[in-house]
Amino acid sequence: MFEDLIYVLDKYHGWLIQGLGLTLQLLVISVIFGSLLAIPLAIARTSKKVWVQAVPFSFIYVFRGTPLLAQLFMMYYGVGQLIANIDGIQDSWTWTYLRDPYWYCLLTFVLNTAAYVAEIMRGGINNVPSGEIEAARACGMTPVTTYRRIIFPRMWQIIWPAYTNDVIFTLKATSLASTVTMMELTGAARKIVARTALPYEAFISAGFIYLVIVYVLTFGFKGVEKYLRRNEVRQANKKQPIKTDIQA
Repeated sequence: MFEDLIYVLDKYHGWLIQGLGLTLQLLVISVIFGSLLAIPLAIARTSKKVWVQAVPFSFIYVFRGTPLLAQLFMMYYGVGQLIANIDGIQDSWTWTYLRDPYWYCLLTFVLNTAAYVAEIMRGGINNVPSGEIEAARACGMTPVTTYRRIIFPRMWQIIWPAYTNDVIFTLKATSLASTVTMMELTGAARKIVARTALPYEAFISAGFIYLVIVYVLTFGFKGVEKYLRRNEVRQANKKQPIKTDIQA
């Protein structure tokens, strides 16, 4: 088995590297655009007006309440098929992009990430101490300024561990892209299995790469968490009593 593993890594490492690049690409774009989309959704979810909450609630409910694999199939085989049936679309320059599963996978991951992150942000916004918000209003801050200087910084401190978990979940979710012919990391492993009939060696190689990515993400996000909580650490240190040695 060890010799087969070395054989797979030596001969097909190029496929694994290409798959890793596509996996990271899907992850980074999904997290960035999903988080940006989640911000207005979370703000709307915290509104006291029912009609403002209705649309984001429906969006979040659908994407959190259905399997990601089903969403991916509906987007690629459903929406993709509807677009393909539009008259003249296959003769258009846009067909080069519209027939590529990459864009359907990316859109699915962005929307799914936005739904989960929006709900995490909603919880963070609701847990911001009301005293800080009232103090900002008393200082004459506008709602936009209050969100920018008070609510959002505190929200990120509160939700960062949950946000980290969601990013790792998104990383593992990108493996589903292989079900619609995407050659990301899991897809590359499946391709290696089809070529070599060595499933253990191929998926052990891919699994090890996933573990390395998770370790790097966890280490990096821990560093950001310490930075976000630097003020809390300083205040805690100031409150600690100063110890002195009294000699008799």
